[in-house]
Amino acid sequence: MLWERIYSPVKENQEEDSEEEPKLKYERLSNGVTEILQNDAASCMTVHDKFLALGTHFGKVFLLDIQGNATQKYEVSSVKINQISLDESGENVGICSEDGKVQVFGLYTREGFHESFDCPIKVVSLHPQFSRSNYKQFVTGGNKLLLYERNWLNRWKTLVLHEGEGTITNVKWRANLIAWANNLGVKIYDFSAKQRITNVLRDNVSLRPDMYPCSLCWKDDTTLIVGWGTSIKICVVRERNSTEMRDLPNRYVEIVSAFETEFFICGLAPLADQLVTLFFVQEHMDQMDEEVRARPRLDIIQPLPESCDEISSDALSVRFYQDNECRDYRLEHSEGESLFYIISPKDIVVAKERDQDDHIDWLLEKKKYEEALMAAEISFKNIKRHDVQKIGMAYINHLVENRDYDTAARKCQKVLGKNMELWENEVYRFKTIGQLKAISQYLPRGDLRLRPAIYEMILHEFLKTDYEGFATLIREWPGELYNNMAIVQAVNDHLKRDPTNSTLLTTLAELYTYDQRYDRALEIYLRLRHKDVYQLIHKHNLFSSIEDKIVLLMEFDKEKAVDMLLDNEDKISIDKVVVELDGRPELLHVYLHKLFKRDHHKGQKYHERQIGLYAEYDRPNLLPFLRDSTHCPLEKALEICQQRNFVEETVFLLSRMGNCRRALQMIMEELEDVDKAIEFAKEQDDAELWEDLICYSIDKPPFITGLLNNIGTHVDPILLIKRISEGMEIPNLRDSLVKILHDYNLQILLREGCKKILVADSLSLLQKMHRTQMRGVRVDEGNICESCHSAILPSDMAQPFSVVVFHCRHMFHKECLPSSGAIPGMQFCNICSAKRRGPGSGILEMKK
Repeated sequence: MLWERIYSPVKENQEEDSEEEPKLKYERLSNGVTEILQNDAASCMTVHDKFLALGTHFGKVFLLDIQGNATQKYEVSSVKINQISLDESGENVGICSEDGKVQVFGLYTREGFHESFDCPIKVVSLHPQFSRSNYKQFVTGGNKLLLYERNWLNRWKTLVLHEGEGTITNVKWRANLIAWANNLGVKIYDFSAKQRITNVLRDNVSLRPDMYPCSLCWKDDTTLIVGWGTSIKICVVRERNSTEMRDLPNRYVEIVSAFETEFFICGLAPLADQLVTLFFVQEHMDQMDEEVRARPRLDIIQPLPESCDEISSDALSVRFYQDNECRDYRLEHSEGESLFYIISPKDIVVAKERDQDDHIDWLLEKKKYEEALMAAEISFKNIKRHDVQKIGMAYINHLVENRDYDTAARKCQKVLGKNMELWENEVYRFKTIGQLKAISQYLPRGDLRLRPAIYEMILHEFLKTDYEGFATLIREWPGELYNNMAIVQAVNDHLKRDPTNSTLLTTLAELYTYDQRYDRALEIYLRLRHKDVYQLIHKHNLFSSIEDKIVLLMEFDKEKAVDMLLDNEDKISIDKVVVELDGRPELLHVYLHKLFKRDHHKGQKYHERQIGLYAEYDRPNLLPFLRDSTHCPLEKALEICQQRNFVEETVFLLSRMGNCRRALQMIMEELEDVDKAIEFAKEQDDAELWEDLICYSIDKPPFITGLLNNIGTHVDPILLIKRISEGMEIPNLRDSLVKILHDYNLQILLREGCKKILVADSLSLLQKMHRTQMRGVRVDEGNICESCHSAILPSDMAQPFSVVVFHCRHMFHKECLPSSGAIPGMQFCNICSAKRRGPGSGILEMKK
């Protein structure tokens, strides 16, 4: 077939380009059809899934393949062929012509019905199952509708289905329903029930039926679509309820949709739940004050109960449309493939639903490359004319033309995939347009890689213009992508011109790391005080290289340096660190302090030195250090604290050395803190200290107040109160005395409460013990004497016996027990009394 631009979308505003994608695509049926229509004109056509049947104005019928090539020709008449009908099998055909001829025959047998009537026969329709039926039914229509049926004698009999309402202009047979149109309206006949079930009247009676014929189309076995003039009705045949039957037909017709259109209807066809409608269009010319015939329109509409929505509308450039009338157009469709044939006297156009390739064509035409690429990726198994990668390349070219280099580079990653040749071509193209930076971050860097020269070219480009971008690529790209030594040399060349550039130095250190020259990298990191220096040391175990650089590391970041040194004591010893930091006592203190916090014993030989370091650089931690250290020389510590007048530390050391009275004296005289003095006395819990504290405080009213408030639970307050001089004014004395009394009452209450609890518990336990000891003990043949280990009961129960059972459940023959001992009449269990005096001290005696 030859593809041509034979349609244009109908737009509301012709000045605006339509952004709505067409629903159908069109092609002109050519090949043999072109030759036929050059000398003749098409009058009708019918469509089968396998072939086409075309009737002409000169009485010929051509069988065509779906490409339009003529496969067979029938000379039926010398005048116009009015209608051709095929059964579902495509093996039988019915033909009628303007001169009254009717032929119904098998395409492969030529046997059948051949008759000539004295009036034009406008329509013919075969039973859908004509080839399978024994009766070979078909209908014809001229001035009346006749049903033909072959009887058992192989003769044809005729039945008049309808007459008297003018010429029959159209007929359609579907399953058991026959629909036909005459001058007054549309009738439906139920072939199985042999009765007519409805009459749908024509709306616009002013139109000539021969000029504006009725269009009929069955959507399914029960839905009929009727188009006449500008009116469309959708009729559904339904089964009547048995209770409503009476004298009515078994079925009835419900019109579910009825609406008017703008133009005259030439043909109808279903498309899922939508309609394909062929319109005859006349346009009014203002200059000539008359209407002229315009291009016919093929619309897809969505029927509604009383209106419709237009989905798409295309004006068709059929040949010689200016000479055609409404009756010259026909619309036929193939249900199997959703093909629609627009027939005019000199042209046949095929419309079909657009596939994914057509959708991509339209997107590319509208330069919607991204949507086209996405559609191709989603439907890559179904597209036949397009290639995903070619569409992607077209998209990249479009982006480059529009100078959207970043997006173009990003799309390369998706489009080029694993094609290394295309990658290299794109890199060189981006180099030509000066956009290597754009594509650099998207280059392959995994298992699939480009040649090293490609990566080096990009690195050299960045090194010339963008040091930061160069550093980013070095960090992101694996070192195996390029020749590391070549890049190191290039960086060194640039450092000769700018030796203090920190970005280049950092990048050089990273390159040395890739090349496993860690000492060079470490030297640069330390010079730059770079945060990655510690990570480099840990990762590559460079502790032997930093033994003489500990001070530098500490100056850079004390916390990280100390943590690293302490975590790796097996690699750098404590003694080595102390030696290195000997000249920097402030750094040495930080190291030894963290060491002490981790383990109080590891650095014990440096504890004496730490006293001075704490006193000099970190006094708040001196007292905790003195408390926790067991290796600190107290005399040395006391000397340093006294020299520096550290009172709290001196007090602690004095108390630690046993000189508590001197420590208390310093608290009272130098700190003058009665609360701390009282707290110190409480900790020591020494009566002499309390006496010294009272003697020192007796002439100091604020101290007396503090003592009255706090000593009630440790010292008898009377001792203090008796020593207070008469007339001495003591602040808050009344409150202090009230507090002493309250504390005393509280102590009394606590003692009484404890006593009640103790008595109640004792009584409860005594009662429990009494109940336990009062319980009976079962003695039977299974028990034995714990002394002689024979049965506790005699075999002859008639003889007298004596058994002793203790509360511990041990049993003895009385004669087996030892004598009472020191206490006459008191016996104990031998077993339990050897361990403790408990439940075995009781006794239960059985005699008989």
